[in-house]
Amino acid sequence: MKYYPERYNLFDDFFSNAFERPFLRENSLMKTDVHAKDGNYVLDIELPGYNKEDVKVELKEGYLTISASHNESQEEKDNKGNLIRQERYSGSCSRSFYVGKGVEGNEIKATFKNGILSVTVPDKEDRKIENKETILID
Repeated sequence: MKYYPERYNLFDDFFSNAFERPFLRENSLMKTDVHAKDGNYVLDIELPGYNKEDVKVELKEGYLTISASHNESQEEKDNKGNLIRQERYSGSCSRSFYVGKGVEGNEIKATFKNGILSVTVPDKEDRKIENKETILID
């Protein structure tokens, strides 16, 4: 089979701008840096392409779970209004960290800015807490 680069490039260029979003690259999702600072742990989690409304932080039985989901559609029409391309993306990711059973939800602080979720968790000893708590993101 002979390779025709001009055919490949034409096809490739036609779809090159479709959903070029960082959240589509699986290896770029939820990269996390953990720092110890002033008796707390600070988790900086990269969530490129996500909005604050797409992100959820929960604490249950000592596990802090960060989840994010995103839905998007893209539609292109010609000058007569005829649909020439329509694409959809839906995806989600999740990651859990054991922070200890001594931590309560009201002690955890979360902020989201420029695609980075920063979560501050106090370093505490384990104790028994049964309830699941949702953390508000500022």
